[in-house]
Amino acid sequence: MTNPVVAIVGRPNVGKSTIFNRIAGERISIVEDVPGVTRDRIYSSGEWLNHKFHIIDTGGIDIGDEPLLVQIRQQAEVAIDEADVIIFMTNGRDGVTAADEEVAKMLHRSNKPVVLAVNKIDNPDMRDLIYDFYVLGFGEPYPISGAHGTGLGDLLDAVVRHFPKREPNDYEEDVIKFCLIGRPNVGKSSLVNAILGEERVIVSDIAGTTRDAVDTTFTREGQEYVIIDTAGMRKRGKIYENTEKYSVLRALKAIERSDVVLVVLNAEEGIIEQDKKIAGYAHEAGRGVIIVVNKWDAVEKDDKTLIEFERKIRDHFQFLDYAPILFVSAKTKQRLHKLLPLIQTVSENHAMRVQTNVLNEVIMDAIAMNPTPTHNGQRLKIYYVTQVAVKPPTFVVFVNDPELMHFSYERFLENRIRDAFGFEGTPIKLIARPRK
Repeated sequence: MTNPVVAIVGRPNVGKSTIFNRIAGERISIVEDVPGVTRDRIYSSGEWLNHKFHIIDTGGIDIGDEPLLVQIRQQAEVAIDEADVIIFMTNGRDGVTAADEEVAKMLHRSNKPVVLAVNKIDNPDMRDLIYDFYVLGFGEPYPISGAHGTGLGDLLDAVVRHFPKREPNDYEEDVIKFCLIGRPNVGKSSLVNAILGEERVIVSDIAGTTRDAVDTTFTREGQEYVIIDTAGMRKRGKIYENTEKYSVLRALKAIERSDVVLVVLNAEEGIIEQDKKIAGYAHEAGRGVIIVVNKWDAVEKDDKTLIEFERKIRDHFQFLDYAPILFVSAKTKQRLHKLLPLIQTVSENHAMRVQTNVLNEVIMDAIAMNPTPTHNGQRLKIYYVTQVAVKPPTFVVFVNDPELMHFSYERFLENRIRDAFGFEGTPIKLIARPRK
């Protein structure tokens, strides 16, 4: 089950990034009073009235032919293609411009639900400015102020009314769902074909050649699996060539539907910043994670190569210290037989429940070994711990004062839980709460 996608689209300098930051609840996008400062789409998550959704901030669209403006227009076209609902942002102080009309034509062609927002209506006296915008043909314009945050509630009410009805996940509980994420040309399609043992996905040396996102179901040794493809691009052409920018949302959707995520690295190219960003999505989503280093056959090796590469991975991916690492080759099938058993183990750990009495014995032993810290003369007291959720395993620690739970001690408790119960491949969450 995936969350809907909302794209904020409009010409430059209408305040898209400011509204994006307000909806996302944090300053993610660069805000500057210069047209075209937002170069690439920025992704985040939002929530309104218990509706969770992804949100995309696009660069502005303009009808000029400058390279930057062409690029921004292309980015917006991709965002429109990915979105379930579009917020069309305009600037009330400028009135309807030729660029607004050009954007409107694009949006009418998209046949997507569009909610028209008129920004910079900073006080009630300016509300009459919105009436000119009816000419754009999207019905009622919603007056908002990015500077003051007014009008966003009505705008988001209109947005969520257009969300598609959520479809339940149609796979049985014991089916293991996994996806492969990674930047272009790390060999995701080749790995899928090698796992399935057949040429099921188009494979090419050109980055970004996977076009259709499909679920592939198969059974191995009595266990049913579903591979959720992340790479599918619906269109060909220049806009989609730089898929590092345009595959993020597809990866997010696949991660949401998966139990286990394979973060695929290219052994020939090593680790780059984009790899860490992509892996971060899986970690933040609380999914089971396996780091898969593909194309290991193409690397010149000595007796230290594997150890050195593993050390680099641990240095770069410190937030994934729980994730096992597997060096494979889709081409030669090297170590590929270990992949599905490892996916099954991580999936079981992701859904593992621990008995409360056994859990508390481990915690009390940990406290005896390393007493709780003090702060301003007050000592943290831990009364008991209970597991409240799986996928990922989540534990509530009942204490005298949650403010006394320092992150370093929380990390110590997490390590003791891992030592006792394993949980290889899955993040675990600890939540400190006061005992009532």
